[in-house]
Amino acid sequence: MNDALQEIRDREEIIGLTIAYAWLLDHGPRERLDTVFVEDVTGNYRGVRVEGLQTIIEMCNQALDPLTSSQHLVSNQQVEINGDTATCRCYLQAQHTLEGTEGGDNYIVAGRYEDELIRTPDGWRITHRALIGDWTDGNPKVRGLS
Repeated sequence: MNDALQEIRDREEIIGLTIAYAWLLDHGPRERLDTVFVEDVTGNYRGVRVEGLQTIIEMCNQALDPLTSSQHLVSNQQVEINGDTATCRCYLQAQHTLEGTEGGDNYIVAGRYEDELIRTPDGWRITHRALIGDWTDGNPKVRGLS
């Protein structure tokens, strides 16, 4: 396969990881996040440092299981590939709904993911993810934040 075609395939696979992550958060099963991350992934989620795939799964379960629903949207992926490593950054908006919450049922978080990736025998996987918050709107009580 020529280099240009391989780069297109790599970019598409990496963008697909950002999309798969959003779908797994909202519809599960979150245990399948192993198709997105390496086992020893690290992260920084708005100042909360995490280590390991199981820790990320547990964090997502704790944040999202109490909700009535959530919808994570990702867009504007920028991918840079350097051999068997890559970076990807993309915007996100996450709508969180908890019906019956005093003060309103909805809370939106917007920001961006900044990822570091590696090519593995099973395909591209995220080795580090940073979630940077840009703005929020709605009722933070939906997420148990106030």
